[in-house]
Amino acid sequence: MASFSETGKRASLPSLLLLLALFTATLRIADAQIGVCYGMMGNNLPSKREVVDLYRANNIRRMRLYDPNQEALEALRNSGIELMLGVANSDLQSLAASRANAEQWAQRYVFNYYPSVNIKYIAVGNEVSPVGGSSWAAQYVLPAIQNVYQAIRGRGLHDQIKVSTAIDMTLIGTSYPPSKGSFRNDVRSYLDPIIGYLVYANAPLFVNVYPYFSYSGNPGDISLPYALFTSPNVVVWDGSRGYQNLFDAMLDSVHAALDSTRIGYVKVVVSESGWPSDGAFGATYDNAKTYLDNLIRHVNKGTPMRPGPTETYIFAMFDENQKNPELEKHFGLFYPNKQKKYPFGFGGHRNWQIAADNEFNVTIPLKSDI
Repeated sequence: MASFSETGKRASLPSLLLLLALFTATLRIADAQIGVCYGMMGNNLPSKREVVDLYRANNIRRMRLYDPNQEALEALRNSGIELMLGVANSDLQSLAASRANAEQWAQRYVFNYYPSVNIKYIAVGNEVSPVGGSSWAAQYVLPAIQNVYQAIRGRGLHDQIKVSTAIDMTLIGTSYPPSKGSFRNDVRSYLDPIIGYLVYANAPLFVNVYPYFSYSGNPGDISLPYALFTSPNVVVWDGSRGYQNLFDAMLDSVHAALDSTRIGYVKVVVSESGWPSDGAFGATYDNAKTYLDNLIRHVNKGTPMRPGPTETYIFAMFDENQKNPELEKHFGLFYPNKQKKYPFGFGGHRNWQIAADNEFNVTIPLKSDI
């Protein structure tokens, strides 16, 4: 409600409406960028229906599922929640083997639910690398992506449902400075054809980005404030671009790596990011609270290299007691009893003080998801 300022002038209604519209639009953008990963590796987690209700009660509008759990898909019907639906690594070989297998998978887990389940993405495989423990699966990722894409395209849904895969930061060979970001030479033969597909299909690359692991693995060179978004000043200058947090630097190294392939423009969706509250070095409740709160606030802004909202999925919804090592048990935003671990949230009302050049003085309650 508008009030008289000290100058005795009253805010004009058009001015107030314009400011209200601008602030509301900003908050909606921030709200729209955040999703939460729903992992199920716990023996004490709520039912799938309760979980979907918890998302809705907390105004969490996007979910990532790591495999097509049919009970969860049923619970998502008519929820309005946008879904990133995962293909488990164990299913890649089958989907790569034939178009018919992919058609059956898509019928069972996509077409039987869409559009009452708002499937936006299909993530074919998670953190598969041609080197290391998941190397066995690397040969199947692109054929599986292509077969699933063709199944989706066959129904005319390829503009509504984008098919991609999720990688981690171990595929980056050079990350500093961010503008010199590049993929490792020994993964290029794996990644370049996938990037070519993404350009063709106008699909984003999903990337799991964890400043926590960069910090905890190298605390001598990476400061905690830089990792937690709390550095008061620019920490890294990269030409004319200044980096005040590690998340942006890591993400821009991926942007630069994609650009350096010269295959074509590919958008990046952050398919995981989080901070554990216990279980290892730097994994404290306060650090996790600070990182997650700041991440939610930050993703609306984008990075120095690519300004604009960055779609981001927080890992994870719950602490999962069947994961190992210990720190993997402590990434949840919620405890298994559905209680919030942290005081911030995705929905609620806050009072925003808006003032401009003493023309008016007004306090407006707005719905905010940050």
